[in-house]
Amino acid sequence: MKLFLKDHLPLMFFYLAQMLFVPGLYWLTGDSRPPSVMLYGMLLAGVVLLLYLVFRYMQQRLLYQKLSHAGEGDNLLDPLGEAAVPEAVSRLLHTADRHYREQLDLRIRTMDRHVDFIGRWVHQMKTPLSVIQLTLEDVDEAAAASIQEELERLRKGLEMVIYTSRLERFEDDFQVESLLLRDMAAKAVAENRKLFIRRGIRAEISIDPGLAVYSDAKWLLFMLTQILINAVNYTPGSGKTVSLTARRGADGTIMEIRDEGIGISPADLKRVFNPYFTGERGRQYHESTGMGLYLVREICKRLGHRVELESRLGEGTAVRIYFSDNT
Repeated sequence: MKLFLKDHLPLMFFYLAQMLFVPGLYWLTGDSRPPSVMLYGMLLAGVVLLLYLVFRYMQQRLLYQKLSHAGEGDNLLDPLGEAAVPEAVSRLLHTADRHYREQLDLRIRTMDRHVDFIGRWVHQMKTPLSVIQLTLEDVDEAAAASIQEELERLRKGLEMVIYTSRLERFEDDFQVESLLLRDMAAKAVAENRKLFIRRGIRAEISIDPGLAVYSDAKWLLFMLTQILINAVNYTPGSGKTVSLTARRGADGTIMEIRDEGIGISPADLKRVFNPYFTGERGRQYHESTGMGLYLVREICKRLGHRVELESRLGEGTAVRIYFSDNT
C-alpha cells in the first residue's frame, strides 16, 4: 500500500494543485457563484479521484505487493493481475527467468565438461609420473633424490588440481562418518614422510587414540596434507618439530597443527585464506601456490567445520580446525 501511494503521489499533488487553481480562476473572472457550488465540485472531483485510486489499487495490488516484499521468499513468477502493466511486468519476469535458466544450464554444462576434462587429464598424467618413478631405479642416488623431490611436487600439484575441480561438485563427493582423529593425523604424516625426512623435520602427534570427529575421510586427509606441507615448507633448517594436537572443547573438538617456522606478517594474516594469495613470506620462499589454505577454508565450510590461523613472525604458525558435535 505504501508503494502504491508513493507511486501515485504525483497524481494527488497535481489534483490538489488543480483544486486550488479552479477557485482562483473563478475569483479572477469575477464569477459570482456561491462558494458552495465550487466546494461541491471539488468534493465530487475528490470522490472520483478516490474511486479511481481504489480501482487502480485493486487492479495492481499483486504487483505492488510483490514489489514491496521482493526477496522475501515469494515466487516472483506468480500471476500479477490482468491489468496491462502487471501483465507486462509478468511477461518481463518470465522472459528474464527463462534467459537466466538457459545461461545457468549452459554454465553448468560447461563446468561439468571442465571438471571431467581436469579429472581425465590428471589421471593421464599419473602414467608418465609412474614411468619416471620406475626409471629412478637406474639413476644414481644424488640425481634420483632431486628428481624424486620434483616428482612429489608434481603429484601434490596434480592432487590440488583434482581437488580444486571436485570442489565444484562437493555435494556429490563427500560422506560424513565418525573418524579417529589420531589415525587421520598419522595417515597424513605418513603420506608426507619423505618431505619430513628430506627437510629434517619431526612430526609429533599428541592426540587421544579414542578421540573421534565427524567428517569426510578423503577431504579431511587432503586438508591435513595441505596444512602439513605449508608447515614443513615454511620451517627453515632441520631439527624442528611440527606438532599435531587435539582437545575437546565446549561445542566440539579442536585440532591444532603448530610449526616452528618463519611465521606470517600481521599485514598478511587477514588475507592468507584468499585464493592465490602468497603473501610476503610466500614470495620469499617460492613454495606457495596461494591455494592450500583457501581450499582448506572452503572444504571446512562445506563440511560444517571452522578453521582459524594464528601466527607470529619468527615463532611459527598454528592452524586450528574446529569440529562441531552437530556436524
